[in-house]
Amino acid sequence: MLIVIKKNYEEMSLEAARVVSETVREKPSSVLGLATGSSPLGVYKELIRMHKEEGLDFSKVTTFNLDEYIGLAPSHPQSYHYFMQESLFKYINVDERFIHIPSGMADVNDVNRIHRYCGWYEEQISKGGGMDLQLLGIGANGHIGFNEPGSSLGARTRIKTLTQQTREDNARFFNNDMNKVPKYAITMGVGTIMESRIVLLIASGRQKAEAVKKTVEGPITAMVPASIVQMHRKAILIVDEEAGSLLGLQHEQIVTDLE
Repeated sequence: MLIVIKKNYEEMSLEAARVVSETVREKPSSVLGLATGSSPLGVYKELIRMHKEEGLDFSKVTTFNLDEYIGLAPSHPQSYHYFMQESLFKYINVDERFIHIPSGMADVNDVNRIHRYCGWYEEQISKGGGMDLQLLGIGANGHIGFNEPGSSLGARTRIKTLTQQTREDNARFFNNDMNKVPKYAITMGVGTIMESRIVLLIASGRQKAEAVKKTVEGPITAMVPASIVQMHRKAILIVDEEAGSLLGLQHEQIVTDLE
């Protein structure tokens, strides 16, 4: 695992965007797995700048998003369809035909239909050649995507019930009204994520420090789904000083190979 500690969120975001941009420049037809939430916003801002000012070309790139809330239409301001359009896609030259985001309009009571849809999403990733890079945030409880603690480390795309902590963490996006926070989501599984050629995990803030420590130091456990990245052939962890504060690394910037 390659660990990079940056001074703050901005520097963390710039470094992560550099890794993504290198992947795209080396392979213009890259398949990117993308994340939502507050963590990647700085990364997307820098990628937009690179596109506009440096000509970073996304025209041949294919994207697959990690997850989507069940029950939110693509036009809903808190849907991840809406988030991706407003945070990245509308500002770069990605082809809409190559954008894939799980549908949040599934009926949670129609298990067979959801199962077929999740199988279809997996097939699209496979047909695309698999993901060259998967961008991940991490929850305070160690979740990646919506793979909550206790999730199978070999799981594929499926529907998940969100934990109370995750719903409370996300309530700020719903005017702190828990009644409006969805209870279910479709998410890529940990097994799907681990098949990416590069896993790029980012974290900022002291509230993520314990999860980062457990991710890096183990043990590998389903109770901290992110800990599985220790087993990945090319995992890159980029954090700010606060998120990395429990790792025992003191300098402003440290690059360490823990293998």
